Amino acid sequence: MSVHIEKTLVLLKPDAVQRGLIGRVIMRFEYAGLKIVGLKLVQSDEAKALEHYDEDIAKRRGEHVRRFNVDFLTSGPVVAMAIEGVNAIDNVRKMCGTTEPKSASPGTIRGDFSHVSYGHCDDAQMVVRNIIHASADKEYAKKEVDIWFKPEELIEYKTVHEIHTR
Repeated sequence: MSVHIEKTLVLLKPDAVQRGLIGRVIMRFEYAGLKIVGLKLVQSDEAKALEHYDEDIAKRRGEHVRRFNVDFLTSGPVVAMAIEGVNAIDNVRKMCGTTEPKSASPGTIRGDFSHVSYGHCDDAQMVVRNIIHASADKEYAKKEVDIWFKPEELIEYKTVHEIHTR
C-alpha cells in the first residue's frame, strides 16, 4: 500500500444526526473518491467520549471545553466512519473546513451546515456545534480509529476506481 494512502476517523456529531445530514455528508466523501472502510451509528458513553477528547484538549483549550465536548458527544447518536484514501487526513480536514463554523469557507461541510462562533459559544457557555469531527494528524487518526472501531469492523475492499487503475 502506498504511504500516501491513509485512514482517518470522521464523527458526525449529534447535531448532524439530529438534523438528518448523514447522507449528505457521506455523499461528499464518496464524491471526492474517498473510501469508507468502517461505518456505524453509535451512542457514545462517557468513557469513550473522555478517551476521544483526551487530556490534550484540556491542555490546549481548557477543561471546560473538554467537558462541553464530552457532554455533547454523549447527548445523542453519533455516526463513526473510518475513511481511507490518498492523503485522507488532510483531504478530509479540508472538506470539513475550520473548526469554528463562522470562519469555515462556503463549500466546506462546516461552512455549509453550521454558522456559530467561538465567541457566541463562550458567552452562552455551550459547545461549538460544528457538525463533524475529523482526525487532526496521523497520530490522532490511528488513535481515534482504534477508539471507535475494532479491527474486525474495518473492511478491506477495492473500489471500481482501484480495480480499473491497476
